[in-house]
Amino acid sequence: MGELQVYQYVLIALVFVWSGFVRSGLGFGGAVMSLPFLLLIDNRPLVYLPIIAVHLLFFSSIVVWQNYRKHREQSEESRKQSGTIDWAYLKKSMKIMIIPKLIGVAGLLTIPASVMTGIIFSIVSVYAVTYILNKPFKSTNPLVDKFFLVLGAYISGTSLIGAPLIISVFGTQVAKHQLRDTLFVLWFILVVIKMTAFVIAGVDLQLIHHLWLLPCATVGHLIGLRFHQKILEGDPKIFYRVLGVSLLSVSLMGVVSLFIR
Repeated sequence: MGELQVYQYVLIALVFVWSGFVRSGLGFGGAVMSLPFLLLIDNRPLVYLPIIAVHLLFFSSIVVWQNYRKHREQSEESRKQSGTIDWAYLKKSMKIMIIPKLIGVAGLLTIPASVMTGIIFSIVSVYAVTYILNKPFKSTNPLVDKFFLVLGAYISGTSLIGAPLIISVFGTQVAKHQLRDTLFVLWFILVVIKMTAFVIAGVDLQLIHHLWLLPCATVGHLIGLRFHQKILEGDPKIFYRVLGVSLLSVSLMGVVSLFIR
């Protein structure tokens, strides 16, 4: 990032505030909602994906630990009912996702940055349209479940933005009170795989930039925690629709920019 202009650093900082806000406010989407903006500022996916991955590891660990402690502090009768993580389905789904995840990671390390950027913008555009139409991906068939998990794992391997497809399956298979923590544990596992591949391939993890970007994401995280309560109390459809329009606009701009560079 050393050759960027000052205004680009400011914009990147704001995007990571946004990333932290979305991750804690919605429970997912820190990558899919921030990558399009980052790639418009600086079209180098392999610079930002390691940073986003470390942030996901950090914040998912905090959220799961906090909820685990809350669960432990509940009465003995409440704790006997169930934990906050569905380990059985997590294990079952990982058997399906592990191979496409690894294939996706290999694809990221071999596909040119411009092509990978185009793929990311295209995927985000599809997600954006589902938000605008209020018709998110849903799965009701076992074969479709497996297809969505495989495709979501592959996309997660290439760019860390496979969450909407994976959530469409987990949302129907995991109890509501276990969903958020189960997903955070899943993200942790998938990101560890990706980070291991980065280290083996010698990808620069941008560790020096965590010193200023992690606090930015933390600010967004704290704001998002409050916003999450507002979403639970109100109708989130309007927010998702506005978010979808914004993402679609940015993604279309990004695709056009690839042809005029």
